[in-house]
Amino acid sequence: MEQLEQNRKSRESDSREKTKRPMIWRAPETLPSPDPRPGWTPRWVRISTLGVADPGNISSKLREGYEPCKAEDYPELMMHASTEGRWKGNIEVGGLLLCRIPSEILESRMQQHDQKNKMQMESVDSNFLRDRDARSNMAMIVDKKSKVTFGSGT
Repeated sequence: MEQLEQNRKSRESDSREKTKRPMIWRAPETLPSPDPRPGWTPRWVRISTLGVADPGNISSKLREGYEPCKAEDYPELMMHASTEGRWKGNIEVGGLLLCRIPSEILESRMQQHDQKNKMQMESVDSNFLRDRDARSNMAMIVDKKSKVTFGSGT
C-alpha cells in the first residue's frame, strides 16, 4: 500500500483564498442610487443648502412634474427616510430629496428643448448668411465644430 502513495497537493494549499483576485478599493457613492423602476426617472433635488431651506428650487421641480419618492416605495433606501418635517416619510440625504418623474414627460421635455435649440441654430445661420455679399465669389465657410484646448498655447 505504501507503494501506491499518490502525489497529490494538500487540500490547504489549494484554497480559494490563494487564487482569489485582489480587491480593488472604490470611493463610496456620495448619494445612494435607487434601483431602476420601469417608466420612472429618479433625480436628487435640492431642498436646502447649509441648513437654509430652498423652497424656490423644490417648487420649480414639482411644477416640472417631479414628485417626492416615498421611502416605503424604495426599501433599498429606507435608512435615508426623513423622520420629521415637511418631507417626513420621503428619502432625504444632506439637503437633497429623492424625486422621480415619468420617463415620458422627461423625454417630451428633451424633445422640446432639442426643437428650440434647432430653431435657434437655424435663426443664427440665416442671420449670418443674410450678411453675405452675393457679389463675392468667396463662399462663406460655416464650420459648426468647436474645439477645446488647454494650456497657454505657446
